[in-house]
Amino acid sequence: MAYKISENCAACGTCIDECPVGAISEGDIYKIDPSKCVDCGTCADVCPMEAIHPEE
Repeated sequence: MAYKISENCAACGTCIDECPVGAISEGDIYKIDPSKCVDCGTCADVCPMEAIHPEE
């Protein structure tokens, strides 16, 4: 199960540097490529906006 970034994303860039597989892409709201995401949760742990959660 991949993680997903909600509209609470402030595009601060904190998560993109933490992703070990480069699954996060920049934009007004960052996006996680579910085919690359390894479900490690590192991005969610560092997100200051708490905008990243596991997909349900």
